[in-house]
Amino acid sequence: MSSTDARPHSILRAWLGVAAITASLFTFLTTELMPVGLLTPLGTSLDVPVGVAALMVTLYGVSAGLGVTFIVAWTRRVDRRVLLSTLLAVLTLGNLVTAIAPSFPLVLTTRLVMGFASGVFWAIGVSMAMRLVPERHASRASAIVMSGISIATVVGIPLGTLLEDLTSWRTTFLIWSGLSLLVFAAVAAAVPSLPSANAVSVREVFGLPLRNAPLRTVLFIVVLFVLGHFGAYTFVRPFLEDHTSAAPLFITAVLIVFGIGGAAGNFIAGHTVNKSLRGSFVTGSIGLVASLLLLLAFGDGKAGAVVALVLWGLSFGVVQLSQVNMTLAAAPETFEAAMSLNTMAYNTSIALGALFGGQLADNLGVTSVVWFGVALTAGALLLALGTGRRPSRAVPHDASAAAAPALKD
Repeated sequence: MSSTDARPHSILRAWLGVAAITASLFTFLTTELMPVGLLTPLGTSLDVPVGVAALMVTLYGVSAGLGVTFIVAWTRRVDRRVLLSTLLAVLTLGNLVTAIAPSFPLVLTTRLVMGFASGVFWAIGVSMAMRLVPERHASRASAIVMSGISIATVVGIPLGTLLEDLTSWRTTFLIWSGLSLLVFAAVAAAVPSLPSANAVSVREVFGLPLRNAPLRTVLFIVVLFVLGHFGAYTFVRPFLEDHTSAAPLFITAVLIVFGIGGAAGNFIAGHTVNKSLRGSFVTGSIGLVASLLLLLAFGDGKAGAVVALVLWGLSFGVVQLSQVNMTLAAAPETFEAAMSLNTMAYNTSIALGALFGGQLADNLGVTSVVWFGVALTAGALLLALGTGRRPSRAVPHDASAAAAPALKD
């Protein structure tokens, strides 16, 4: 039983803690995505080509993926509230240094360090939220936290661009440093002490997939669906420009609709994963494949593109939350360690998806990238269908909380 079951007077604080963790996700992800809309002025200001400036995003993602398993293992005995607060302090300082940095190498180094902090957050954030609330609300808490992905995806790039237009790219990062500080204060005030629930060494972390066949399968599924989804999604704009002659305003609107669909998918999955976890993932994967096929079939018209992107966003929201719960179901007693492997696989696959997609787009055209997405997401679907019905339900929250020390104020 989670501690909030035993201490009902703290339920309000528990949900405020979930809100603070959701705000943390929003801040981390928008920090990662925001430079995409600032590359031109940033490159001009620091006297580097736009392609080189894009390394701010690339290295952030690489460090988030490759460093997470080691850092989570090395901090396995650190209270999770203290660890999250430290990560937010790194984010606050990193955005501040970026805002005042006199040279691009300093900016790049700072972003590399911030990426490590971001990766650790992805490994611990969802499990923290699930531990805060009564077990019957654990899936809802994870859905709320994961909805921050959709919000950040919609808001991150446009908001960064808008702030830069009104001020400058340096002021934009300065503002984001202030936001990071506010979220730091929210976490300190709302999240109770959360002693580490499952201490796992680096060797044990990397040994988990060897010993745990269900987890190994989940990681393969994650790699396939992330490669397919992000490989195609990275090239949505050029696809729409080529097929519908879409203006930037239409593309922005469609991406906002995609993000809203993702938030709705998270909300729906928050209720369905407890009834049928495998069914939720399979249904979402079918939606992903169908949406990409719709885009190929009807993407020449704006109405068809909108319908495809709505279904795509909705399906992605369902799959995204389902895969987190699948990781929990496969390794309930070592969830943080398993999520660190999930994060490594996820972020590495994002980078590889963009790389492979870029090669296809340059050599065969952007339509081939969408077919790449169809093939890989279909592969994830077939693997999920071919691995039987276990686990078919989300693991009860107390499975992971049973071994956790009681929360302390």
